[in-house]
Amino acid sequence: MGSTRAQAQVQATSNSTTAVSAPAVRGSAAGATAYVKVSAKMARAARQKARAAKAVSTARKQIGDPYRWGATGPGSFDCSGLVQYSWRSAGVRLPRISHSQYRAVRKKVSWRSLRPGDLLFFRGKGHVGIYVGKGRMVHSPSSGKTVRIVRLKGYYRSSFAGAVRPGA
Repeated sequence: MGSTRAQAQVQATSNSTTAVSAPAVRGSAAGATAYVKVSAKMARAARQKARAAKAVSTARKQIGDPYRWGATGPGSFDCSGLVQYSWRSAGVRLPRISHSQYRAVRKKVSWRSLRPGDLLFFRGKGHVGIYVGKGRMVHSPSSGKTVRIVRLKGYYRSSFAGAVRPGA
């Protein structure tokens, strides 16, 4: 008898149904095809992850650009302008103001569930940055400073007000 492990060929169709041909599965007729509904949630998660990577990459390229109140780039930014600019490059539209950005994104996430691309809010949601992974974020801090990456400890941990996942 053949292998006990199923050897399947998968072919996606346009309506999120996947055809699985699995002749090696016990109890199935040789060459039988089973149709399984592929989770749209998985496709959405993959799309969100790709957009988040693009937003993080764009934000990283702005490191060293000066902070300017109300600026939305490309040469200078305030905190919410950097977030809006970065996510727009990934195809996601966000409002201009940090409070509105928090309200506009439905997917809220906890500190423990952060992923690269998530928006982090501080000081009563008056400041925002983009999580880049490994306990760090990129943000445009304040007048006289430049876009930079900082570790999320001390002040940032104690003033954390919430996080959201755009594009989810």
